[in-house]
Amino acid sequence: MEGRVPPAHDAARLRALPSVDRLATSVARAVVAERRDELLAGARDDADLEARAAQRLRPSLRRVINATGVIVHTNLGRAPLAEAARAAVARAATGYSNLEYSLERGERGSRHAHVEGLLCELTGAEAALAVNNGAAAVLLAVAALGGPGREVVVSRGQLIEIGGGFRIPDVVAQSGSALVEVGTTNRTGLRDYARAITDATGALLRAHPSNFRTLGFVEEVAIEQLCGLGVPVIDDVGSGVLADDVAALAEEPSVRRSVRAGAALVCFSGDKLLGGPQAGCLVGTCEAIEAARRHPLARALRIDKLSLAALEATLALYRDPAWARAEIPVLRMLGDDGLEERARALAEATGGELVRSVAKVGGGALPLLELEGPAVALDPALAAPLRGGEVAVVGRVSGGRLLLDPRTMTDDEVAPVAAAVAAASA
Repeated sequence: MEGRVPPAHDAARLRALPSVDRLATSVARAVVAERRDELLAGARDDADLEARAAQRLRPSLRRVINATGVIVHTNLGRAPLAEAARAAVARAATGYSNLEYSLERGERGSRHAHVEGLLCELTGAEAALAVNNGAAAVLLAVAALGGPGREVVVSRGQLIEIGGGFRIPDVVAQSGSALVEVGTTNRTGLRDYARAITDATGALLRAHPSNFRTLGFVEEVAIEQLCGLGVPVIDDVGSGVLADDVAALAEEPSVRRSVRAGAALVCFSGDKLLGGPQAGCLVGTCEAIEAARRHPLARALRIDKLSLAALEATLALYRDPAWARAEIPVLRMLGDDGLEERARALAEATGGELVRSVAKVGGGALPLLELEGPAVALDPALAAPLRGGEVAVVGRVSGGRLLLDPRTMTDDEVAPVAAAVAAASA
């Protein structure tokens, strides 16, 4: 509102902003000094110093509009946060918080308490804790139930590798446990596990092959059968599906099923199909969670306050399944509400051609699932300028065309994309 007088705390923050002259002078000095060094070194090119200055003022970590059609895009930050989660991050980032302080008792508390109740309520587990990512959750689980002098039994068909070189055999080795392989790459039966169990067995590890599928002559053991062997089971279910009523997620393992089966520890990520921030969740029995909580790695892998705030807010949405489907972007993108209208608006605003295409879930989940829908085709020469624009737009090049997929966009992003296309075309 014009003429609004800012509150005192806002006015103080405004006064603390550096002046335009001071900011420009600082950047200009750095750019000129850099160019001077280049000229003294023999440079003969014509340098655009204004462009260099603008680049220096631009932050490295930037907002990107995802028009690739890959919902959980690891390179673009995986799951976008729900509005409630974004608000929770802003609250936690403002001043101090009760991260590890009990306001009731007036003494030190536990950061895990902020999400343990929600995780137990939503999964049916006895206890829970959160760490900084999914890989950390698996490592902590194996270290807590295995460790030096103990064995961890894994099917050969589940000695998997996910993105970034994260391999199950390496995780077991880092925990200090001895890896015991059972079965074959395509078939592992219950008797294979039973024969491998000894007094040294710390746990049976089941790892969901989230980024690939083995078809044909295959056999694997159901979680209920595995838990019936009387040895602690660690179930790495990967993406953390709590929306059991979403048809598109039917092929992903359910966290609740593993808890009901009696798994000692169930591990899953927060920033994939759960639709929250980067986090690793562990739910299971009181004894197993306490072993993980006491392990020295727990402190090294602990979750930070901003991710914890976003995770709590995301989990709270799951108390009402319909509300979760409406508010959590990842779950919303799995459906097609408003998709055709957004595609037509995008085509009209950019002058592109409306075509049919296929979107993917991404994030190492549901590799065979194809989400058919509309996309907008443009000149592939626009791909690089769009990525480098003031508003960075990332699409995908397919069949000699740049495709902008509205599935991974919001209605509010149509206008900025259209402006970015116009600028890139010019």
